[in-house]
Amino acid sequence: MKYYIIAAIATLSVITSVKAQTKTDTVFFEDFNEQTLDRSKWNVEITGHTNNDEQQAYVDSVATLYLVKGNAASGATNGALVIQPLYRPGYTSKQGNKYDFISARINTQAKMEFTYGTASARMKMSSGAGLWPAFWALGNGKWPDCGEIDMMETVGDSSWFSNALHGPGYFGNTPLAHREFFPQGIDVTQWHVYSIDWTADNLIFKVDGKVTYTVTRAMVEHYGRWAFDNAKFIILNFAIGGGYPAGVNKVKVPYYGLSQSSVDKIKAGNVKTYVDWVLVTKPAK
Repeated sequence: MKYYIIAAIATLSVITSVKAQTKTDTVFFEDFNEQTLDRSKWNVEITGHTNNDEQQAYVDSVATLYLVKGNAASGATNGALVIQPLYRPGYTSKQGNKYDFISARINTQAKMEFTYGTASARMKMSSGAGLWPAFWALGNGKWPDCGEIDMMETVGDSSWFSNALHGPGYFGNTPLAHREFFPQGIDVTQWHVYSIDWTADNLIFKVDGKVTYTVTRAMVEHYGRWAFDNAKFIILNFAIGGGYPAGVNKVKVPYYGLSQSSVDKIKAGNVKTYVDWVLVTKPAK
């Protein structure tokens, strides 16, 4: 527990931290300190089809995706991005599909893509069975051949989060996954820095600077082709219900993977993910 408190304090000055990294170059930095989302850095996705039996539609709306400052930033350094799922029964997508929930998903595709380096985000999020926020990276092209790196996923149990890799031969319920349990008194509703150190031969997952899971090229190639030598873009999203949560919580009603208590929290406006900043660095040349 002491380690996590010290690590959390160490993240309070982001700029100082970046400058102190004399052996790295900053590829991308976003601290969400503007009035609105910087669309030169981020794409806002709109639902075309639904994956993983999730219950939400992704929309481009200030109701589900907005920036806050001061006390509203809930401890963020300068400002924060908020992704807030909402209960909107009967929402209909352009494809004619109906949803009871709306949420948000953003990415840096074609605006910032990187191969190797360190990607980090300082985040905190609500807990509740079936609430599924994530910080991850994806390659271009057909999934899973393009490769996916999941730096942080939580499906509602606040005591742990997961890391995972997806690629050809190791996707879906992937064998390359890990659950990291926090020490007692620490959980996902508090601020943490989630990160990945990515090289040509391994991926090292961390929380607050502590290594949680290491995957080598040899481990990946036991199952299939190494899909981590191509450029990836960053994704931040908040899914509701679906296959991964249902596989953990076994909930089927009132929604697949989403409990009634979580529905009530969404209806009350008490479900949010805060992102203080996102940083991508590479070793200096």
